[in-house]
Amino acid sequence: MNSNQKMRFMLAILSLALFSAVACKAPGKPGPAEERPEEVKDFNVLYKQNCAACHGEQGHGGIAISLANPVYIALAGQQQIAKATAEGGPGELMPAFGKKHGGFLTNEQVEILASGIVQRWGQANALHGVAAPSYAATLTANPAAGKAVFESACVRCHQDAAHQNPKVRNAGPITDPDFLALISDQNLRTTILTGKPDEGMPDWRGYGAQPLSDQQVTDLVAWLASQRRIHTPPTAPLPTATAQGEQK
Repeated sequence: MNSNQKMRFMLAILSLALFSAVACKAPGKPGPAEERPEEVKDFNVLYKQNCAACHGEQGHGGIAISLANPVYIALAGQQQIAKATAEGGPGELMPAFGKKHGGFLTNEQVEILASGIVQRWGQANALHGVAAPSYAATLTANPAAGKAVFESACVRCHQDAAHQNPKVRNAGPITDPDFLALISDQNLRTTILTGKPDEGMPDWRGYGAQPLSDQQVTDLVAWLASQRRIHTPPTAPLPTATAQGEQK
């Protein structure tokens, strides 16, 4: 084989190698199958994509309620957690994630999230055998009695800025009408019942010498709700007719 033949042979080999490399990445050739959103079944992936932004990467430290709270899990239960995940919270900032309610998660994915939260952060003895108030209100509320509960059990931490006691931790006033307009009755009840462990707020058992009763929690929520400021959208004035029949 002379030099010209060797050169042609080497060029042929090089061309074949380049063709093979390009053909492997040729447009239209299927690559590895990507998992479609509805096929994701891993709790960690689902939680990171849908929950972590508001509830914190580890279930706490976010702007929303702490999910890594065994008391919350024990009171709400897996069924209620799944319902809240699927349907969102009426009057709350939490959207609905279930497909039937306008979200993107299948029923199976919602159940994976709910069961994963319970398994990861729940504790069998979270309530220590104590008879807890119901997660949702079932009793008739008395807002006037709720004000008395607030003054005896809550005001020592949730004081107005003008009446701060330097010897008492002040978690800030919670009777601001605009703040209350952003939070639902159930969210208020959940917070009172389960507390905020990250911020040092106790659950319903730590407000005084005795745990709050179901009636006291119900009354307290009703009184707080009565302090809301209801915002009504401005209405445009009706057009008026001129002498020529035109509208302004």
